[in-house]
Amino acid sequence: MAAVKQTFFQECEEQLAELETGLLAMERGEAESDTVNAVFRAVHSIKGGAGAFSLEDLVQFAHVFETTLDHVRNGALEPTADVMAIMLRAADLLADLVAAARDGHTVDSGRSEVLVGELTALSPGGAEAEAEEEDDMSDFSFTPVTVAFDFSDAPVETGRSYTINFKPRPELYAKGNETVLVLRELERLGELDISCDASGLPSLAELDPEGAYLEWTIKLTTEKGEDAIREVFEFVEWDSSLTIQAADAGSSDAESATDSTEDAFAALLRSIQGDEAALPATTAEIIPLPLAEEREAVAEVEAQPAKAAAARNSEGGASAAAPQTIRADLERVDRLIDLVGELVINQAMLSQRVMEAGHVPGSAVALGLDELEHLTREIQDCVMAIRAQAVKSVFQRIPRLVREVASMTGKQVRLITDGEGTEVDKTVIDRLNDPLTHMIRNAIDHGLEKPEVRIAAGKPAEGVVRLSAMHRSGRIVIEVADDGAGINRSRVKAIAAEKGLIAADAVLSDEEIDNLIFLPGFSTASEVSNISGRGVGMDVVKRSIQGLGGRLSIASRPGKGSTFTMSLPLTLAVLDGMVVTVADQTLVVPLTAIIETLQPKAADVHGLGGGARVIAIRDTFTPLIDVGRELGFRNTATDPLAAVAILVETEGGRRSALLVDTIQGQRQVVIKSLESNYRHVPGIAAATILGDGRVALIIDVDTVIANSQSDVTILEPVLAAAG
Repeated sequence: MAAVKQTFFQECEEQLAELETGLLAMERGEAESDTVNAVFRAVHSIKGGAGAFSLEDLVQFAHVFETTLDHVRNGALEPTADVMAIMLRAADLLADLVAAARDGHTVDSGRSEVLVGELTALSPGGAEAEAEEEDDMSDFSFTPVTVAFDFSDAPVETGRSYTINFKPRPELYAKGNETVLVLRELERLGELDISCDASGLPSLAELDPEGAYLEWTIKLTTEKGEDAIREVFEFVEWDSSLTIQAADAGSSDAESATDSTEDAFAALLRSIQGDEAALPATTAEIIPLPLAEEREAVAEVEAQPAKAAAARNSEGGASAAAPQTIRADLERVDRLIDLVGELVINQAMLSQRVMEAGHVPGSAVALGLDELEHLTREIQDCVMAIRAQAVKSVFQRIPRLVREVASMTGKQVRLITDGEGTEVDKTVIDRLNDPLTHMIRNAIDHGLEKPEVRIAAGKPAEGVVRLSAMHRSGRIVIEVADDGAGINRSRVKAIAAEKGLIAADAVLSDEEIDNLIFLPGFSTASEVSNISGRGVGMDVVKRSIQGLGGRLSIASRPGKGSTFTMSLPLTLAVLDGMVVTVADQTLVVPLTAIIETLQPKAADVHGLGGGARVIAIRDTFTPLIDVGRELGFRNTATDPLAAVAILVETEGGRRSALLVDTIQGQRQVVIKSLESNYRHVPGIAAATILGDGRVALIIDVDTVIANSQSDVTILEPVLAAAG
């Protein structure tokens, strides 16, 4: 049961994510039937699973939440902004109750009581109607003895007929489930004919209020199969007696069963009321009017999506089957990736041994190694695809954060997301949440102005925060942009000097001033609040991004807003690289940064003051960077005419030429973290193991170029004049 319970909580995470996505869509005015049904289904699934494990607090609250959502489904409750605000808070509490059940702690009962009261008040007629309904249900002196539903207005479908016998046990009702909700779900599958057998109903003196005495016989005609029917009963099947049989076209058995049920009900009425004349003439007359109206409204509302679905199927044929998935423990997947990495290393070692043995490229051994290399690459690609996840799992948490921070700051904020389907390695996904949280809070708290300030500046009162993700040059780039006031550089510099982070007379460029906000202890907040002011935030963001092998940059325009750009590797496992030699050291340059390689000519290389050099490439002057000297492998500059130039491009689009001694070739290498095994080294992104067993360092191209920016700064006016 422990394993089953763990699976339940895993599924709860998925259901909660679907619930939040659906509620946010409803808040935006997208309250289509499919969306509302998905939201209802998520809460119903959580309640059903919680009932199986006797999680009473979770079951009780989910039941109230489900009832309110059902009113939205049948059109009795309009999803206005106020209603959605309550439902979103209810979703928060539901998530907290799930977490409490999983971790073994409790949630404040007062908080639950408040939300239960608010949800109940949303029901048509409010709490008084709910109380009256309970009073009516407690008085069985006028309870109808025969129950029948008229689904004549429901959409009629052709298909196979099934006879369903459904007899709830007391445990079903104790867990907050309701027979009516189950029948409504069945109605979505096709045409229903329902009868209720109350022959087991005792006299009032012997009646147990918590008992279960009714049995339902349901004839369903549907194009769906038995699996779809059992899915409706998935959370109540354990607490009921259920049989599902394919029925024949004849209806004599059902009619006789109905007749016998009516006779039993009539006898019961006579024993209770002592007056045979009190028995209604027809079963239609004894259906409570509110229930009859409710069924009519539900049939009318739910007929539309059913008809639309039928139309779509008739136009486009049968819908594609949902992809089949399996659950796999993450540790097993990580182990598989580690083994694939070792396979890549051993394949490279084997290839090198064969080359050293003198086998010609066309030999049988060499051809076999080529095939092995292709298979290894395919295995690696497939394994990495298993770990790939869309950033949607991170992005879908942001709307709630935006709404909360906007409420706390008194600002009007509209969030725009783009690229939610962009895929990246799960390791990166798991570590993106904290940096994104800090950046979004910073954008709203420090970036956007108050509504009155924006209006005075000629801007809309509502500020915009844009969150986007995209693939670029073999990396994932995530941007957080706002249309606020931008970075107040004079204030940032003054605060940094006041806190002793820089010298008061320091001369800094705009870019250097912008980067001051990443210093530990820096904050522009005038007072400490729940959002900011403690000097902890953006420095944490930068360290987190660097820990992922990524980079963080800022672009800000006063009065227009700021854009924070995170550039991260798609995977932390393997990469394609160019193996080069620099001062007898073997290095790897990521292939995604390389544009071309070339042999410098004397006529193309030009020296400038301060030892700086440029190379002319197709009428464009590009800075030359000596990798060996930049990384400290040698003190003297290398001769560019005896070296190889690798033209690379940074994430920001800046091009430079890296000087290396020789190029060994292109290889796929397994990434090994240098920071976790040694320490952080500027200009080095990670390390790898080569085919001969040696360790090679992987160059961080952007950092190498950034560290030589003093030379580039000197060159820029000269290059501009020359170009």
